[in-house]
Amino acid sequence: MGGETAATQALSSAAYRDGPVEDLVKINPEAGVRPPKLSLFEPNLGEAFARAVQVRMLGGARKETVQSFGMDPQTVVVHCLAANRIRQQRDRRLTVVMGVCGLLFLPGVLIWLGAFQLRRTLGKLAGRVSSLGGLVLAVVVGLAALLLLRPPLTGFFGLYLRVMLLVPILGWYVAKRICEKTAVDLRERWASLLGGGGVGARIPEAVPQHPNQTRAELMRQSLVALATEQSSNVVFYAGPKGILGMGSRWGVWQLAEELEPRPDTDIHPFRSWDVIKAIQDRLRDLERGPLHTGGFPKPTVRHWIVAPVGENAKEVNRPTGPEVEGFTVKDFEIQRICNEQQFGSGNRHYLGVQFVLWDGQLVINLLITVTVLHYTLRIEVTGHALGPVNSLFMGGPSPKTKEVSKTVKFWETRTVHLPLVDAGEVVRLAARAPFTWFPPVLDFLGGQLALPEPFGLRHAWADKPWKHRFMADDALRAATPVLRAVNAAAISVLEENGVNTERFTNRSLVLSGLVQAAEPKAADAYNA
Repeated sequence: MGGETAATQALSSAAYRDGPVEDLVKINPEAGVRPPKLSLFEPNLGEAFARAVQVRMLGGARKETVQSFGMDPQTVVVHCLAANRIRQQRDRRLTVVMGVCGLLFLPGVLIWLGAFQLRRTLGKLAGRVSSLGGLVLAVVVGLAALLLLRPPLTGFFGLYLRVMLLVPILGWYVAKRICEKTAVDLRERWASLLGGGGVGARIPEAVPQHPNQTRAELMRQSLVALATEQSSNVVFYAGPKGILGMGSRWGVWQLAEELEPRPDTDIHPFRSWDVIKAIQDRLRDLERGPLHTGGFPKPTVRHWIVAPVGENAKEVNRPTGPEVEGFTVKDFEIQRICNEQQFGSGNRHYLGVQFVLWDGQLVINLLITVTVLHYTLRIEVTGHALGPVNSLFMGGPSPKTKEVSKTVKFWETRTVHLPLVDAGEVVRLAARAPFTWFPPVLDFLGGQLALPEPFGLRHAWADKPWKHRFMADDALRAATPVLRAVNAAAISVLEENGVNTERFTNRSLVLSGLVQAAEPKAADAYNA
């Protein structure tokens, strides 16, 4: 996974994070959060992300996913499984605490849960109403003190009323210790991933121990299917969104001239595939140069089959049949599409050169297609760039603090460290714990994250590279040598087959001048 660690670990860290889940929707408005029935059961960012990714990538009714270039999606999914496993271990202990304190003293627990639910509801309202949440808890505390000192009943029921609101407080203290231990573990993994430590993720539930473990076997098969989709050579063009997983087009360069024979000769028959093969051979030499000054890393040169989908499509379907093996179109079918499917309906062929830079944070794709219509040979080069993972995923855990005024020198402030898990968070986790055994019920009560479709881990949370000066420079600089290599390879094939290349050579010189002033333009939006 060399060269792709930054984006992979940044997205993996989301499974261990805390914070509001709405932050994910701010990054990509196509994502959504189904509102909770009771806000006390709503998940935080890490819980919602890990749960949504696990269901989307490994669920029994999973749809096909979009390739995640510049990263390893399997690693992210494995970390989501590991984070869910850690939380399940915590929830087992919390369920025991809730069973002892909740079932035996259910009226008191319900009063406390109602108070915290009302506090959360009032806290989200504007104005003076939002400050009433603390008053609600104060009333419950006063009621607990009153029942402790003067219960309205005597005997067994009087004793029960005395401890009914106090035992849940003891259970809350035990639950707080459990939650804090797990929170420290999750934050250490979060920090380790962003610090380059690459903490390992353990998912023994994905390794079948015997033939009857169908759940583990299905999970293993889903992970294999995810890896197969990642290696597929089929990508999808979604209108103005560009190629899913590669980004929208920011530049287009075309070499289109008439095919004329040289004087006293005839054109030797050749096909688009012959030109593509020559271009492919030339692109493989991009890392070589006359000077020892660094330059291009080794690019990935690959044939792509591009299938059209609508801008608002909610799913993608990969081609099937005898010409497809494991989501990958076979070589003979690639050659047929290149030569025959150049106009009208059907998938198209592109030759792509891909650079994965900045530890996977920048993915540059330059795609070449060759078409022959009547006497016109057209060679088109399009630039696609996928920028870094959103900065939300790059921030590490920070201690919870707040600024308060000093007691004597009230005009000065001091920093106070807050508990890692506050009272409200402990109650939320304890209330959710028994329902984690029934995920659909928990999703109904607390809501869930809806991932943007068609879903791909990389492009769903990626920014555009143009705001980063050096990333933008890298994308622009890659276009010129690639375009010149394409033009040189194409002209050499034309000369070998008796074509008059004077017009092609002149046009190539014009393009060579134009590409030096390349600027990022939204070619797919037609506003360049």
